[in-house]
Amino acid sequence: MTSNEATPPPGESTVPQALGSARAGEAPITGAAGAAHPGRPAARVTSRDVARAAGVSQAAVSLVLGDKWRGRVSPGKADAVRAAARELGYRPNLAARSLRMGRTRTVLLVVPALTTEFFARVYTGAARVAAEHGFGVVLYPSPEGIGPARNPFDSAAATLDGVIASSMAAEALTALREADLPLVMLDSDPADDRADATVNLDIADGVRQLTGHLSALGHRRITHLAADVRSWTFELRARAVADSLHGVPGALLRRQPATLGVDAGLHAAHAALTGPGPRPTALLCDDDIIAAGACKAVRRLGLRVPEDVSVTGFDDLALAVAVEPELTTVRLPAEEFGEAGMRALMTVLDGRPANAPTLPVELVTRGSTAPPVDAPGNAARPGGQ
Repeated sequence: MTSNEATPPPGESTVPQALGSARAGEAPITGAAGAAHPGRPAARVTSRDVARAAGVSQAAVSLVLGDKWRGRVSPGKADAVRAAARELGYRPNLAARSLRMGRTRTVLLVVPALTTEFFARVYTGAARVAAEHGFGVVLYPSPEGIGPARNPFDSAAATLDGVIASSMAAEALTALREADLPLVMLDSDPADDRADATVNLDIADGVRQLTGHLSALGHRRITHLAADVRSWTFELRARAVADSLHGVPGALLRRQPATLGVDAGLHAAHAALTGPGPRPTALLCDDDIIAAGACKAVRRLGLRVPEDVSVTGFDDLALAVAVEPELTTVRLPAEEFGEAGMRALMTVLDGRPANAPTLPVELVTRGSTAPPVDAPGNAARPGGQ
């Protein structure tokens, strides 16, 4: 390929434009493209400048910076284009490109309210991949944290190219689905045909790892502090807990609902530890926040974690190592989750079928779990009951 094209590609202008707030009579700010003439704004760096500096055609520049160069431009020339773009401070005219391609290059990420860092990390991963493709990400948390959310746009089809959404905020998508936008669901039922692709974490395997850890330690009286949220991911956790313990001899599984919060975890754990029947030796919590509340409840009852009651979490938030003892939990790769969701959406936008990956999760054992106390008084109630 050569660099002798005389005209810029459609939608890109070489008309000089001001950088910064330069006006007539003021010295404009210039970039690496060259010095400005007094009283005139500096010329904007174009793909033509990048092509000339890299020794390639403008078509090659478009392919490389649009990440469509493989098999069409050599790796050496692709490196030269990227280096020239960095050196010159070139920024593609995304507005012109969007008009040319019929896209706004904007993706909506719909998540529950950002009450933990998990979805912030999902956003970080998604935004990183979007930026590599020249897209921006609008983050829209459901106002109530879970359940229905208002449509954030009057005309979604005119302002968005696609949507990524968590199952915990799935009902926010009614108006967006009516707009027939490409949709990728996160942590959602793969059988739901409303989505163009579904990206999941292996939540069921994480639950199996937790229950296997507790049963291997000798725990048989286990109470599941289950998130009181209507969501596919939490329904899956409940089924996985029951299925995993079904074949364990002598296992006694109880379920205590809890909303997502430290205080809710405290109250749910208190009810589980002081209710009728033998006291559980382990509390299996649907997330780390509930588990933090459970640890507080154990201590307030004069018991110890893990000597009297083992406690497990889920997610591996920063909170998991802020409590004492540190939580045994399941680590979820949040940033990789966001990256996978955005890659799936980019594939759909390119008109290709997207893979539906399930990302592996990892059990992290820490100080909040230990073998149950083997003593006759272990089933006694706090307060002498």
